[in-house]
Amino acid sequence: MTTRLYVPNDSAALALGADAVLRAFQVEAKARGLEFEIIRNGSRGLFWLEPMVEVVTEKGRIAYGPVTPADVRGLLDAGFLTGASGHALHLGKPEELDYLKKQERLTFIRCGIVDPLSIADYEATEGYRGLRRAVTMTPEAIVEEVTQSGLRGRGGAGFPTGIKWKTVLGAVAEQKYIVCNADEGDSGTFADRMLMEGDPFHLIEGMTIAGMAVGATKGFVYIRSEYPEAFKRMQDAIVAANRAGFLGPDILNSGRAFQLEARLGAGAYICGEETSLLESLEGKRGMVRAKPPLPALKGLFGKPTVINNVLSLAAVPTILDKGAEFYKNYGMGRSRGTMPLQLAGNIKYGGLVEKAFGITLRQAIYDFGGGTASGRPLRAVQIGGPLGAYFPDALLDTPLDYEAMAAAKGMLGHGGIVVFDDNVDMALQARFAMEFCAVESCGKCTPCRIGSTRGVEVIDRIRHGIEPEKNKVLLADLCDTMLDGSLCALGGLTPFPVQSAIRHFPEDFNRPTAKAAAE
Repeated sequence: MTTRLYVPNDSAALALGADAVLRAFQVEAKARGLEFEIIRNGSRGLFWLEPMVEVVTEKGRIAYGPVTPADVRGLLDAGFLTGASGHALHLGKPEELDYLKKQERLTFIRCGIVDPLSIADYEATEGYRGLRRAVTMTPEAIVEEVTQSGLRGRGGAGFPTGIKWKTVLGAVAEQKYIVCNADEGDSGTFADRMLMEGDPFHLIEGMTIAGMAVGATKGFVYIRSEYPEAFKRMQDAIVAANRAGFLGPDILNSGRAFQLEARLGAGAYICGEETSLLESLEGKRGMVRAKPPLPALKGLFGKPTVINNVLSLAAVPTILDKGAEFYKNYGMGRSRGTMPLQLAGNIKYGGLVEKAFGITLRQAIYDFGGGTASGRPLRAVQIGGPLGAYFPDALLDTPLDYEAMAAAKGMLGHGGIVVFDDNVDMALQARFAMEFCAVESCGKCTPCRIGSTRGVEVIDRIRHGIEPEKNKVLLADLCDTMLDGSLCALGGLTPFPVQSAIRHFPEDFNRPTAKAAAE
């Protein structure tokens, strides 16, 4: 009798030894005369339990984790194949774990459950139902459905997706493009990678629907260079989708065409900015374009282009399958649907949490993340990547939605949440923001290129106690210049972490630190 095992090949699991665990199972199977059917699934997003191995039993799928190669023999001796609970690594049914039970998974509904490259698995779990509906609709009807759902860009700006699509639909051109921004470079973020590695057809389906909605016949997924596994998975999935008729010149016999390619970036953070990304896709150095013209009218190769983030496009199949009303029943205010939050930094239970907009920062960090990994008091949280504001404990009850975050002088961004305990030096974190900008600037505009370098110097003078009050005034003026004068969000948002650190943690800027004195 063959037993089915699920051993993840998500990058996080691979980094923690999933391949070695797989080999250990294969060795034991041979020694014991057992037969295993091994499925390499994605991750369910509980990173502290990776590699999490699942076995199919009469009771359903039973999980064990975190499993090391040294654990395999003991697991098999303890009744692993029948889902026995006698081993210390026994977790039970994954869907009954509190961390997953409390989530509302729409975008990540099948991540970690299916074989990522099996179209049969994808269709068996409601995949391609949205596309099958879309081929029966007019482009205008598809755009209207997305507009009515309230879907907004998940990449950081929160711009209404339907409005962007409507602009491209109305543009007259012989060629239009769909571009997926998978250059996930923000600190503490991994949702794009998880989805591409664990459920690539979901993204492909969303991009195909987008193409049908606006009249685009060609698409590109631009993937950051640090994601080789995601790049390979997307390439393989695109080939499989073409073979099955879900991509190509005649999708589902509808007479509509859509071709898709995966492209690998070259390691530049600035290429997460949409116009720099387009420059890179065209084979040029990644530098920001001035706007207008907007990419929706003059984008890739000068043609009308929809540029959306992975999570934005991956929300579309659910909207087309279940309807706009279903989707917008999740969330609050103008922030509709769900947001995949990513818990990272000094946190006990790091991983992915998909919840409807409206959960508070405190709930995300404590109800799901379990507080700091160090056990020390939490001092600061950065939300929205390296350009996001730092929040103190007093702001942790802020709801995670676009408007509430903006009102608190922060931003939700891509949903990354990085936790710091009371050992953090916030003046050093402010310096890091300026240094990061200086290193990653494309160099096109002076406020970003020069302002960030001067910012590092000014913060260093403050940290060394050199005319601190005068330099704080100078730093405030410099931040205003970067906010108002930068061409893109890299220079324009770098002041957010700096200003928030000064506003909420002034004591770290009021004394020379021992480390600064030693420099």
